[in-house]
Amino acid sequence: MKKLIILAVIAITTSFSFAQNSKDKALKNYEGYFNFSYNESEDKILLEVKDLDKEFLYVSSLSSGIGSNDLGLDRGQLGGERVVKFIKTGNKLLLIQPNLDYRALTDNALERMSIEQAFAKSVLFGFPIKEENNGVYIVDLTPFLMQDTHGVTNRLRGSGEGSYSLDKSKSAMWLPRTKAFPKNVEFDVMLTFSGRPTGRNLRSVTPTASLVTVNQHHSFVELPDNNYQPREFDPRSGAISMSYMDYATPVQEQIRKRYVVRHRLQKKNPGASKSEVVEPIIYYLDNGTPEPIRSALLDGAKWWNQAYEAAGFINAFQVKMLPDDADPMDCRYNVIQWVHRSTRGWSYGGSVTDPRTGEIIKGHVSLGSLRVRQDFLIAQALLNKPFAERDDNYQPMLDMALARIRQLSAHEVGHTIGFAHNFAASTNGRASVMDYPHPTITLKNGEVDLSNAYAVGIGVWDKVTVKYSYAEFDKGADEREELNKILDQAKNDGLRFITDSDARAQGGAHALAHLWDNGKTAAEELNNVLAVRKKAITNFSEDNIRTNEPYSMLEDVFVPLYFFHRYQTEAAAKVVGGLDYNYVVKGDGQMTVKNVDVSAQKEALNTLLKTIDANTLAIPKHKLELFPPRAMGYGRSRESFRGKTGVAFDPLSAASTASDMTLKLLLHPQRANRMIQQKSLDKKQLGLEDMLNTLIDNSFNKTHKDAYLAEVQQMINQNVLKYIMNLAVSDQSFFQVKAIANKAIRDIAMKSLSFDDAYKMQYTLMMKQFSDNPKEFKLPSVPEVPDGSPIGSDMCNYNPN
Repeated sequence: MKKLIILAVIAITTSFSFAQNSKDKALKNYEGYFNFSYNESEDKILLEVKDLDKEFLYVSSLSSGIGSNDLGLDRGQLGGERVVKFIKTGNKLLLIQPNLDYRALTDNALERMSIEQAFAKSVLFGFPIKEENNGVYIVDLTPFLMQDTHGVTNRLRGSGEGSYSLDKSKSAMWLPRTKAFPKNVEFDVMLTFSGRPTGRNLRSVTPTASLVTVNQHHSFVELPDNNYQPREFDPRSGAISMSYMDYATPVQEQIRKRYVVRHRLQKKNPGASKSEVVEPIIYYLDNGTPEPIRSALLDGAKWWNQAYEAAGFINAFQVKMLPDDADPMDCRYNVIQWVHRSTRGWSYGGSVTDPRTGEIIKGHVSLGSLRVRQDFLIAQALLNKPFAERDDNYQPMLDMALARIRQLSAHEVGHTIGFAHNFAASTNGRASVMDYPHPTITLKNGEVDLSNAYAVGIGVWDKVTVKYSYAEFDKGADEREELNKILDQAKNDGLRFITDSDARAQGGAHALAHLWDNGKTAAEELNNVLAVRKKAITNFSEDNIRTNEPYSMLEDVFVPLYFFHRYQTEAAAKVVGGLDYNYVVKGDGQMTVKNVDVSAQKEALNTLLKTIDANTLAIPKHKLELFPPRAMGYGRSRESFRGKTGVAFDPLSAASTASDMTLKLLLHPQRANRMIQQKSLDKKQLGLEDMLNTLIDNSFNKTHKDAYLAEVQQMINQNVLKYIMNLAVSDQSFFQVKAIANKAIRDIAMKSLSFDDAYKMQYTLMMKQFSDNPKEFKLPSVPEVPDGSPIGSDMCNYNPN
């Protein structure tokens, strides 16, 4: 009997051992910051959790994208970072995200607890405990990873592309990008979303639009140690900020704490004016970037080392090629990634930061690969017969495009090391790579000169902002006092900092801060841009494309030339009714706010009148033969001229679109309101009635003997009238604006009586319909201006708080 029992035990033991060995063979084990294993037979990740209540960083991202600029789901797109921790309750481990927006930084544990209990936290997931052994818990991480964490379905639905849901039967762990390291572990998942496509964008970039497959990435990262010292934010500094409320703050102090976002950087010799650093900031360029783009991006990113050198750090900022076996989503690497899309679009720079302090852990730049081609196209349009003698004469265009891509690399890296846009920099000799740069083109010996299109090297403002965010000060020095010295010196040097919302054409009012502008004054540079445009249009011919290319491509090359003045026009329009102001703090001695001088406003208005002049906007008659109906296979795109003449090229709509572009800005209700206000404070100032009278004199009072110019003038006149009508009915308009606009409409009605009978009747009908039902008025649409922004540049998706 004993022998039978022993044999049975041996058999059971052998069977159990075999089962364990078989199970182990099915597992692939990873050892790192978290240990985990992959069960291939079940496509599961089993995670070991050793330290409960220990905070770490969770980062989600999109490791492979959809490829549409409009949908914005790009390869390498960061999805956000969260401080999280595992806690045990019952038979579960909960992954909890504490609420770091509200804190109590105090040694009083009960005070800290009162804040934690006052504001909601978030439980990101609950994991049933599969095993527990000496305080080590095993959980199945797979359901957590197999979620649409990046919000792909919401983005598709919100973009009108259809209702999609995650199809788990077509989704799986992606092991080539699932890795473990001592301070971080990386998980990658291939997710397929199924649904019925209802939009055009998704269909254009997916092989089967009902099934959309992307990869989402998850990183668990060790948080930095406590040796990082946050630096106080100042709105004058150009730094990006983070903030939170600290309820342990004494009542007499500000409860909201604001700190700059920056990398950790320390001198090896803290007392030295210049020193090598303990650990340099290293950025890695995507090794899939081709030449000559690769060399240009490396060069541009390296410019930042000039600023760090000026701040006292030797060789502190370095740029290298990403190792072939490295994953760009790995949080150990700051990356400049080359991103492909089906259409030209934005580039942007983002960062993974420690939400507790603002310390940058990973910088990640996404550069759109089609952007360099837009600058090439602009140069191709501007040059005089570039392909007259040979078709391989591409170097002048390529040189300008590469000059832009260097600047773009520096700009986007700038965001990831902690810096905001400075849209006032272009008025001070290209003081910052953090501005949006329009190519600076001039006429030299009567011909278009591209040699100074883009700046080379870091700007003087960039050195200021690096010094503010990163400089070390002598032991015992008052840091606030030292930081103020940096900003005071910048002010004394005439440097200005104005950022995003104050630079936008719609609603913005700052006279010096514009996107894509150049020049000391907006009007002076607009005159230059118009002169360059006129010369290039005069030169434009079939030799602006290569032999055997269809004339349809000639039309595409002409688009950025015809609208070459669009951004400088925005800059000049903001001067009219504009303001000059600073981000002032008490005691800094800066000018606070003032209206733009009347002479500058009048100069800007007079220059803007050229952009609604029929002679400026009428494409020369002899050039129209260059634009036949589109060739087969070369249909119009979003970057083509739009018109109302079917297959025929429509020069009248081109003029209507261009004039609409100016008038929409100039006759914005908020601008009109400011003009009422400024005239009431200073009788010498430019008033709304003055401006409307000037516009009417330069539109309805103009006549042309040439029939073509006369028709172009009518397109301009319609736009003048409709935007004045809009002022008269807009909810945004002051009462006074409406009164002056209505008076202008009556003046136009009188002037229209002298028009030819057909036009007179149409204007009479328009104004009667308006007067009978003003509340029913809607701005008549014109063909939209073709996509232009970004002109080989960027829209940077960073959060300036």
